[in-house]
Amino acid sequence: MREILEKLINEEIDLECAENLIKSQDILELDEIAKLDVNRQNRTGFPEAVFAPSKDYEDLLLIIKKYFKSENPQNLIITKLSNERYKKLDTDLDYLKSKGLIFDYNKKGQILVIKVNKNKSEPLAKIGIITAGTSDINIAEEAKVIVEEGGCEAITSYDIGVAGIHRLFPQIAYMVKEGVKVLIVCAGMEGALPSVVAGIVDIPVIAVPTSVGYGVGQGGRVALDSMLQSCAPGIAVVNIDNGFGAAVFALTIVKSR
Repeated sequence: MREILEKLINEEIDLECAENLIKSQDILELDEIAKLDVNRQNRTGFPEAVFAPSKDYEDLLLIIKKYFKSENPQNLIITKLSNERYKKLDTDLDYLKSKGLIFDYNKKGQILVIKVNKNKSEPLAKIGIITAGTSDINIAEEAKVIVEEGGCEAITSYDIGVAGIHRLFPQIAYMVKEGVKVLIVCAGMEGALPSVVAGIVDIPVIAVPTSVGYGVGQGGRVALDSMLQSCAPGIAVVNIDNGFGAAVFALTIVKSR
C-alpha cells in the first residue's frame, strides 16, 4: 500500500488507478483454485469463509495452506465441513497449531474456524437463535458459531416448535428480557415457527427454512415458501439451510446500529 501511495504522491498514477490497485491488494489468488478476500474482516467485520462441500479435499487443503502463508492472515471459516474431512484436515494441518493457530470445530454445525488468536472482547449485543425441532439444531449451531465469531453473544433455545407451542412463550419471554436485538428462527416441515415468533416480538426476525421434512415437505421448499408468504410483518428469509447467511445478516443489523 505504501508503494502505491508513493506513486500517487509522485503523480506516477492517478487517483482512480491507486484506488483500483489498493482494492486488488485485498484479493489473494491461490493458483486458479480460489480467490480469497484476506481483508474481509477489517472491511466488513466478518472473516473470510470457504464453502467446503463443492471442493476436492486437496484443493481445500491447498487453499487453507496458502491462505495462512499470506501476509497478516486473519481468522478463516470453513462451512459445511463434514466430521470426516475435519479429522483429515486436523492431521494434515497439524503444523499450523505449532504456530499458534487454534482449530475450533463445531461438529453439529459442521463448521470450522481456524483462529489466529483467541482474544475475546465484550459482546456487541445479544442475538437469539431458536429452532422448531432437534433436527434443525445443526443449522442453528452453524449460525451460533458465526454470531459468536462476529462479536455477539448467542442465546439459544432448541426444540420449541408449534407442535408443542406451550414451550415457546417462556423462551421468547426470556430472550426479550435478556435484550436480544435479533432473532434467528430455524424450522423445517411446514415452517410455521417464524410467523408465530414475528407476531409476538418487536425486533427483526430472520427465518431459516431447513431441509427437514418428508413427502411434499422434503428438501425444505415447503418451509421456504411458507416463510416467504408469511402474513406476520418483520420477517426476512434466507435460503434453505443457510445458517451462515442468517447469522451474517443478524450481525449486520446489530452493527449498523
